[in-house]
Amino acid sequence: MDAQPRKGLSALAVDDEPGMRHFLEKALETRFARVDTAGSVEMAQALFDGHDYSTVVLDVSLPGKSGLQWLNELRQGGYEGDVILITGYADMDTAIGALRAGAQDFLQKPFRIDQLWYALDRAADQNRLKRENFVLKRAVSNLQQNEQVMVGESPIVRQLRKLVAKVAPTDSTVLLTGESGSGKEVLARTLHGMSLRSERPFVPINCGAISPELIESELFGHAKGAFTGANESHQGLFYYAQGGTLFLDEIGELPLSMQTKLLRVLEDRRIRPVGSTKEVDVDVRIVAATNVNLDVEVKRGRFRQDLYYRLQVMPIEMPPLRSRPEDIELLANYFIKVFAKKLRIDPLKISPDMLARLQAYEWPGNVRELRNFIERSLILGYFPKEDLPLNLDLDEREHTAEDPQNESLEQVEKAHILRVLNACSGNKSEAARRLGVSRKTLERKCMAWSQE
Repeated sequence: MDAQPRKGLSALAVDDEPGMRHFLEKALETRFARVDTAGSVEMAQALFDGHDYSTVVLDVSLPGKSGLQWLNELRQGGYEGDVILITGYADMDTAIGALRAGAQDFLQKPFRIDQLWYALDRAADQNRLKRENFVLKRAVSNLQQNEQVMVGESPIVRQLRKLVAKVAPTDSTVLLTGESGSGKEVLARTLHGMSLRSERPFVPINCGAISPELIESELFGHAKGAFTGANESHQGLFYYAQGGTLFLDEIGELPLSMQTKLLRVLEDRRIRPVGSTKEVDVDVRIVAATNVNLDVEVKRGRFRQDLYYRLQVMPIEMPPLRSRPEDIELLANYFIKVFAKKLRIDPLKISPDMLARLQAYEWPGNVRELRNFIERSLILGYFPKEDLPLNLDLDEREHTAEDPQNESLEQVEKAHILRVLNACSGNKSEAARRLGVSRKTLERKCMAWSQE
């Protein structure tokens, strides 16, 4: 079997025989960027405490503490790297003990170099499947993610696809901007799917949905005992995104303290789990997204300027739905097909009059609002026109500005949101659902208006 180099990864070989250590060192150097060796568990522990090793090749019989004992301690301490156990005295009990202790493979001396490579590949595959299983469970917990594709044939969407095709194959950091609900996560998934990392995990996280106290642990992981309640170690999302793409949605909501740490990760490509003394190498592409103007946030002191510049290596703007009304029919029919199948009900047909209303509506909640409207319509069995107030109607204009033609986009959005809030008797959760935005976004807008 041909050796497959693993750039940026490191291995630790532990054996009390100098000849075997030399053999392992030379063999592993063809696969790993760094290889260290030790003749005992005590020597290995000293190396392990100061460096993050992706793989450990460990002899069972060692002077002092045995390899099996140390492996048990490593696993209990949260180490999730690849472990290959080797021994000159193999028996069934030893093999069973090795697997129970958490070894991915077991080799009996003497062994050939191709046997070692095969064991390394099997161990790496097991850990890759473990990561992918975690990511898959996370994805299926939100069924919306299985329905998101980039739909549209308008000139602006075609141009966007061309840009994505150029950016996707690179490893450059991408900053996606655009209004809430416009489809930034869909765009991020499209970037990942067209990239060289497409077969590795795509891991999304909403930075605004996690408390500031937990965001560092969620991203970087934590060591056992790092804080009250940390009864065991925990791997962060950077670990599960290894080799793939980490999508940081609502990056503007990230606390300033975490912005500093994220900047360091982007520059050094290393993370430090909470409560750990070791740094861990990461190979992850970062795609960030925001619906706020980060340039303004920088001027207000709410976002680090250096992080802003580091993120926007390749900025891409997702257009609002109202700027591409010709895509509304395609999107609506796409969502009708998706939800008719999901809800197991008959699809609805969009009449010319209904299509005109859909295209005339401003869609402040963008594609997310359209999606919610279609799902609601299929459940009801008809399109609720009352949910689509037309800003062009004279009776609507009588209740807005004196000169509606001079209304700004912000005024139109505010008027519509206030109408929906009024229709919901002030219930912000229900209003946010109808608008297709998060309650947090709605509350932020209301707070801004109250200070005007």
